[in-house]
Amino acid sequence: MPTFSHLHVHTQYSLLDGAASIEGLYEKAMGDHMPALAITDHGNMFGAFKFVSQAWKKTKVIGKDADGKDILAPIVKPIVGCEFYVVKDRHIKNFTKELKDNRYHQVLLAKNAIGYQNLIKLTSLGYIEGMYSKYPRIDKSLIEKYHEGLIATTCCIGAHVPQAILKSDEAAAEKEFKWWLDIFGEDYYIEIQRHQIPEQQIINDRLLQFAKKYKVPVIATNDSHYINEDDANAHDILLCINTGEKQSTPGFDDFVNDEIQIKNRRFKFPNNEFYFKTQAQMS
Repeated sequence: MPTFSHLHVHTQYSLLDGAASIEGLYEKAMGDHMPALAITDHGNMFGAFKFVSQAWKKTKVIGKDADGKDILAPIVKPIVGCEFYVVKDRHIKNFTKELKDNRYHQVLLAKNAIGYQNLIKLTSLGYIEGMYSKYPRIDKSLIEKYHEGLIATTCCIGAHVPQAILKSDEAAAEKEFKWWLDIFGEDYYIEIQRHQIPEQQIINDRLLQFAKKYKVPVIATNDSHYINEDDANAHDILLCINTGEKQSTPGFDDFVNDEIQIKNRRFKFPNNEFYFKTQAQMS
């Protein structure tokens, strides 16, 4: 079985959306012998310092320095990232029923120190320039400016490329894919997710065609919002607090956009697959 590390993970710092504690994530990752762990909270890096400091509480010796002293590294390598809200123009903040604030999800991971600095710039500008309602938003012009040192993926069902696959023709989906590939090059990855959602299979089939045609590496992720499968109900209650709804209210199909209002329906995840799965489960 190949070694697996989670690269799409929401913590409690994905406010009223993630129900996983950083301590709990590391505990499960270490118990399952995962070599690394990423943090990709929605629109912010609030948990980054705690996330990295927690990793350094459990270290291993990886060698000796010139003076013969032990060189230490975290047992589980921390990878700092963020799942951004990307819009057409971050400066537009007046919307109507006809002109909606269409937001797309996008995971970016820091590859090195420059990438970490660019993550900081992007998240900060999301709040300073792009804040609308409860969403810190960035746009492609910022990504073009601050992409150095960052790794990007095709992300989840709510991202640009997957949405283009579902809602546009093949040419438009491929054009969108090419935009990201041209920006990130070797640091762009096809991200495959399987949460028992029929639309994901459509997305995955097309993405794997892109991977073969453009020789883009493929990674597997789980859109992790809570640690264990039996935490799904507690997470659902958290979503009800987020949206001000009762848990007894039936959910609607679009779990990407939590601000959609449908009479007698509420924002809800479609099933209990959105947890921090083990390596064996992911395999």
